[in-house]
Amino acid sequence: MKNRITELFNIEYPLIQAGMIWCSGWELASAVSNSGGLGIIGSGSMYPEILEEHVVKCKNATDRPFAVNLPMLYPDIDKHIETIIKHKVPIVFTSAGNPKTWTAHLKEHGITIVHVVSSVKFALKAQEAGVDAVVAEGFEAGGHNGRDETTTMCLIPMVKEQLSIPLIAAGGIGTGRGMLAAMNLGADGVQIGSRFVATPESSAHQNFKQVVVDAKEGDTLLTLKELTPVRLVKNEFFNKVEAAYQSGASADKLKEILGRGRAKKGMFEGDLVEGELEIGQISGLIHEIKPASEVVKEIITEFRQALAEQQTDKYRF
Repeated sequence: MKNRITELFNIEYPLIQAGMIWCSGWELASAVSNSGGLGIIGSGSMYPEILEEHVVKCKNATDRPFAVNLPMLYPDIDKHIETIIKHKVPIVFTSAGNPKTWTAHLKEHGITIVHVVSSVKFALKAQEAGVDAVVAEGFEAGGHNGRDETTTMCLIPMVKEQLSIPLIAAGGIGTGRGMLAAMNLGADGVQIGSRFVATPESSAHQNFKQVVVDAKEGDTLLTLKELTPVRLVKNEFFNKVEAAYQSGASADKLKEILGRGRAKKGMFEGDLVEGELEIGQISGLIHEIKPASEVVKEIITEFRQALAEQQTDKYRF
């Protein structure tokens, strides 16, 4: 399977695992890369010395390309960048900030840069900044999200219409058929997060993995748009946030309720009551915990089956 994304990253399949905080360590990243996709270490929840440890272990666990996701708002971003350059990480996915800040510097060191956006406007800004590809993420996605609530099905063709560099679709994709649909809309590849949370290699707590498996349609909602929009599972903490909205709480009050370390408490430590549980709408289609290699194989097999069906008389009118 060769296209602009597989050639850009030197991978077998145009399937990228998202760099999710508290869920995407070296074990998951190396497992996905070894399976033919692109694994990503999520550095947003790591101290600089922890990221270095994960990068070293990932390099020892795979001889294939992998990436680091780098949130631009991270307080020690310069230290993360030193680690990335020192250990010659080949690919960096930047997010949550201005791609102009570090793109040129990283590219000087031969690093391929991809930026994550939620709108056409920011996709074009990323292209102008010189990135090599863009991830356009619809609001179905888990974790932090765009304020405009543009769905993946609408966002991808709108970005494709304006963009000349490779485009990766994200948000609400967790199956082979979903992958094919995104690529039919114009994407060159897909980035998948939620499906990889429910794997043994994910660093998420077992309690959180089980919540993902048990989730049904309507169990998540985008909230906290006054702070940073985030899609959460409806639990006790979520109910407190909703009650605050009902009482007309200010942004400062919402910030007070959120506090610090909510995502770690929920996803990494397994507190299903008071923790922040970030996951995408696609969780309603995730029914079991299985190895990352099986997830990749299942998605690619279904993609190929769906593509074959698409080429039959069933789709001729």
